[in-house]
Amino acid sequence: MINSFDGYVFVVPEYNHSFPGALKNALDYVYREWNDKAAGIVSYGGWASGVRAAEALRLVLAELQVATVRLQPAISTHANFATGTFVPVEGLEASVVGMLAQVVRWSNALRSVRRRPISETESRTIQT
Repeated sequence: MINSFDGYVFVVPEYNHSFPGALKNALDYVYREWNDKAAGIVSYGGWASGVRAAEALRLVLAELQVATVRLQPAISTHANFATGTFVPVEGLEASVVGMLAQVVRWSNALRSVRRRPISETESRTIQT
């Protein structure tokens, strides 16, 4: 299933200054299927709106050869605690739309990288 998509958007909560272990397990379950794909990250939770989780996730995605896009919407949940209702802050929609546009552009660009076979020269370089 992972291999069938060109790009991903991770919506990740912050848990103990990082992302949840279940997500790490899911990412580690496969490797090559993630390679040369694009991803965007939307974070939420914690005092920092989940940005620590997003940055920790970026490191893991880099190891899986996933190109993360620059725009990173972060959703603050503190203002919503009293009402129990989510009300997006100004600019969130524009940030999400921009991130999605970046994911689509990078996904399209990386498609040609995934389809190109590794040359003999590249193979020798990788082995050394």
